[in-house]
Amino acid sequence: MEPRSIKEEARRLIDRLPENSTWDDLMYEIYVKQAIEAGLADSQADRVISVEQVRKHFRLPE
Repeated sequence: MEPRSIKEEARRLIDRLPENSTWDDLMYEIYVKQAIEAGLADSQADRVISVEQVRKHFRLPE
């Protein structure tokens, strides 16, 4: 399956929004999609840390 272009993805995202959507709704959907894609790319590139490391860094209880 060939990756879609940004324009194709944007059109698909817009088409899924309800007719009464606001600019904020659209911006939120774009943000969520970008954040998920960035997280997946980090995971695939092995740029991850464990939950234990995060807890230790922020001094959270185990």
